[in-house]
Amino acid sequence: MQSGQESQTGQEPESTPVPRKVRRAIISLWDKTGAADLARSLVALGVQIISTGGTARLLSEAGIPVTPMSEITGFPEILGGRVKTLHPRIHGGILARRGNPSDLAELAAHGIETVDLVAVNLYPFAATIARPGVSLAEALENIDIGGPAMLRAAAKNFPSVLVLVDPNDYAEVLGYLRAGQAVPLAVRRRLAAKAFAHVSAYDALIARYLQQDSPAEGAPAGEVPASEAGEGQAPAGRVRAAELPARLCLDLDKIQDLRYGENPHQIAAWYRPVGQPRMPEAPARLDQLEVLQGKELSYNNLNDLAATLGLLAEFSRPAAVAVKHATPCGVAEGITPDEPALPVLRRALEADPVSVFGGIVAVNRPVDRAMAEALTSLFLEVVAAPGFTEDALPVLQRKKNLRVLRMPADWAARVQSQPPGIEVRAAAGTYLVQTTDAPKPALDGAELLARGLWKLVTGPAPDAALWEDLVFGWKVVKHVRSNAIVVVRNQVTLGIDGGQVNRIDAARHALQRAGEAARGAVLASDAFFPRGDVVAAAVAAGIRAIIQPGGSIRDEESIQGAAAANLTMIFTGRRHFRH
Repeated sequence: MQSGQESQTGQEPESTPVPRKVRRAIISLWDKTGAADLARSLVALGVQIISTGGTARLLSEAGIPVTPMSEITGFPEILGGRVKTLHPRIHGGILARRGNPSDLAELAAHGIETVDLVAVNLYPFAATIARPGVSLAEALENIDIGGPAMLRAAAKNFPSVLVLVDPNDYAEVLGYLRAGQAVPLAVRRRLAAKAFAHVSAYDALIARYLQQDSPAEGAPAGEVPASEAGEGQAPAGRVRAAELPARLCLDLDKIQDLRYGENPHQIAAWYRPVGQPRMPEAPARLDQLEVLQGKELSYNNLNDLAATLGLLAEFSRPAAVAVKHATPCGVAEGITPDEPALPVLRRALEADPVSVFGGIVAVNRPVDRAMAEALTSLFLEVVAAPGFTEDALPVLQRKKNLRVLRMPADWAARVQSQPPGIEVRAAAGTYLVQTTDAPKPALDGAELLARGLWKLVTGPAPDAALWEDLVFGWKVVKHVRSNAIVVVRNQVTLGIDGGQVNRIDAARHALQRAGEAARGAVLASDAFFPRGDVVAAAVAAGIRAIIQPGGSIRDEESIQGAAAANLTMIFTGRRHFRH
């Protein structure tokens, strides 16, 4: 069989002899963790070290003999270091198959020596683009070219060349080499897979960065992007398919394995986007929370916590949110910006004391001792807050299994200031992708009405207190599973129901939970009323005002029912389905 055919059959890697000895190694690292120890150990084994730039300087200063890359290529670094490793004397030495006589003959003819180990990691693109105000030019300068090329070459030729991208792998490889043993093919293959994954994730991060500010392909000129459409601009605010990339690159790093998924028989793990470490200046992300005490977070804890913090981010005044099975069961907001957090917390806990049992509670103000006493008066899975006073933590520690988490103090501001992200959902072997229904900065109902974004379709104009409840209800209902109805008064939820297959059942259940407290309250709906039955139920319960998107072909039926009862009804023009 000819050598050219061998590589196409897939047989050559298994038959290629695995080298026992490493004679030449390229070390070129941005993250220089363990670099000097690796190089020193290799030199002790008789390995020639070839290096570039800052890595070469580091090794030389450590007294380790280094051969400059330019000495191997016979060509200096050019374009300010942009071109230094892209050369046949480098890539030929990496890519030559040791079991292929033709490859080795070509190397000999051109005076090229083989390279047996490549230790490379890449320019810090993720850290660069995470810096506030970073320019496009700065980002482009931190796109590595030579590093990925060497990694791909070494990983492709893994039977002959060891490839290292992770300092955690140095010790394992050195162990084999010190023992005079060949690094097993299975280990080489695993290292190659890690290298390809490293490069793939790096490229995906760059692609996402360049896509995020690019004009939508095929988008009509002058159309308002969905991310900029105002509240109430439903038609112009619709997400066009062209705003999402034709190829979505989604690479993730595992944060940790979880005990199990939603159920004990399901395997689960927690991931973050590649290249986005837990950085203080990064956009709001769940892994930025600090665990202060309690059992390990579970899949269900994390899912519920994400729902809790998503709703909490809607509020700038003191607020408390209780969630069970990713659904709000008690929410309260301060009547004034300076209202103490304790009464707000109590109102949220008392909103549905049955459902909150075994749930998650988050507040957007530091927890003091009195708040800790209130939180430990019932069984909770998780408590989250931006801080805890010294005398609060001992109280919380009485519940040793209670998970206590500290969130960034500016969580709401981070969430509200960052552009909408994406949500990905598996759908029978395919994936559905949409932009998030992200929290908006503080809504002013009267201003939205004045601007024509919201409409008063019937009833008396809201006074200031009623506007507070209308806006509060509208913020909460978007976080409840559809069909969703929320009843609120004095900025506390009285009745919440969602996940129903028809809207009238959701309304009846929410009104039933509210009971007599529904008289004079506000009812919020995540979508329009298909008929007038919801308004009739609201009128019978004594509801004072309704806020809903409108848009049904039978809106007039609902409007007439509200008008007959002198009930205020606001149309927002924006639906908030959540499935």
